[in-house]
Amino acid sequence: MAARSVDPGESVDPAEPVGTPEPVGTAESVGTAESVGTAASVDTAEPFTPGTVRPGGRTARVRTAVLRAVEDALVEHGFSGLDLGDIAQRAEVGRTTVYRRWGSTTALVADLLADMAEQSLPRTHTGSLAEDLRANARLVRRTLADPRQGALFRAVIVAANCDADAAEALRHFYRRRVEEWAPCVTEAVERGELPADTDASEVVRAVSAPLYYRMLTTVEPLDEAAADRAAAAAGAAARAGAYRLQGS
Repeated sequence: MAARSVDPGESVDPAEPVGTPEPVGTAESVGTAESVGTAASVDTAEPFTPGTVRPGGRTARVRTAVLRAVEDALVEHGFSGLDLGDIAQRAEVGRTTVYRRWGSTTALVADLLADMAEQSLPRTHTGSLAEDLRANARLVRRTLADPRQGALFRAVIVAANCDADAAEALRHFYRRRVEEWAPCVTEAVERGELPADTDASEVVRAVSAPLYYRMLTTVEPLDEAAADRAAAAAGAAARAGAYRLQGS
């Protein structure tokens, strides 16, 4: 995570940094001067649950700044280099804010993935299965081939292999993206381009799979030709009945 990509492929441009917020009662102060463990710095806000922050307001601004900092750190150092104190400094928020609301590096990654899912772009509508699959493949390719986004996705995949919550967040992200693009397959079924019992989700996954495999296992370029081949292969297999639902 395409800016925050969202998609297995799209880029998402986060909001501006938090800046200097208004005073907020006895809750934590935003800034780098806060010290962990002092009475004045205790965060009195409710514990943070990834993906549940309402839009607008100070809490949302803090979340935006922290997630942008997480993104930057993952791109620069990978998951193994992620550190809560460093994230607080990058985001210019109090350390207790990060420790209390997220509590671990994997929780930060899980919330980043939730945010990416929330901000994912809608699918392309072309009226043609071949063109729709090609559009999806090229979107995924642009994300994974981008130096920033490719590094981000590699890092979150590592995190998902280390923590159950991060893994579930990654699965949720991809479920959202597959659900967004699956209608291009069901519409093709309705037009008579594919067998009636075609599994739309499997076709969409088949488009992305070779692109992720190439990114993770080779040093070969992830170019537009590779994306077009992936889309064409998935479409041909679907037309041949390779993705028919089992038992139909």
